[in-house]
Amino acid sequence: MEKEIENLLSENLTFPLRCFLVSGSSTMSASLALRLILGSSSASRRQILSEMGYQFTLLSADIDEKEIRMEKPEELVVALAHAKADAILEKMAKNGMMQEIVDSQETTLLITADQVVVHDGVIREKPTTPEEARKFIQGYSQSHAATIGSVLVTDVKNGSRRGGWDKSEVYFHKIPDEVIDSLIEEGNVFYVAGGLLVEHPLTSPLVESIVGTMDSVMGLPKALTEKLIKDSLQES
Repeated sequence: MEKEIENLLSENLTFPLRCFLVSGSSTMSASLALRLILGSSSASRRQILSEMGYQFTLLSADIDEKEIRMEKPEELVVALAHAKADAILEKMAKNGMMQEIVDSQETTLLITADQVVVHDGVIREKPTTPEEARKFIQGYSQSHAATIGSVLVTDVKNGSRRGGWDKSEVYFHKIPDEVIDSLIEEGNVFYVAGGLLVEHPLTSPLVESIVGTMDSVMGLPKALTEKLIKDSLQES
């Protein structure tokens, strides 16, 4: 997973187009003008949504995630996805983007998401120090961790929201100290929940098995995201 690129993920960056056909009833079968906004500064989520074939604009929420606390990881990631959506909608209202969307003929959907890692029953978010990152990664060695990730799709025009969460588990072989040293020195572990970089060239050979999907582990489960987009379009 490449380093988060907050400075790059400013307004109005778009990615390849996917035509979308909706046939929500026997009497409707027409192409919808769909505009997607990915409300995330995660390079992995950008990659996954691009792989799904969608065109999208990038916006970031810029919230203090530490201000939102929940006991259960599922509740936490859902609450954070809603908070991110709220922050982005407020930003859009202030910069005039909201009015542009309201005046357009397009259906505009905002996708927000969040993820935590759970290890030994403890919720892990992004590590903040090298010591914390080392502790996290050492804990995965010859052990396993679960990723809990939420996806929220908001119809920007009418405010309706559809969301859900997904869980995957990752089992590791022994993670050598030199691999941990390299990951910490490289720095990408500080930008992902739990410092968990399953797809990294140094760690992917050390993955024994995954119960779930790689896209879910990386922060944007494709099947859930696709379902929420389609359900939201059928409501539009």
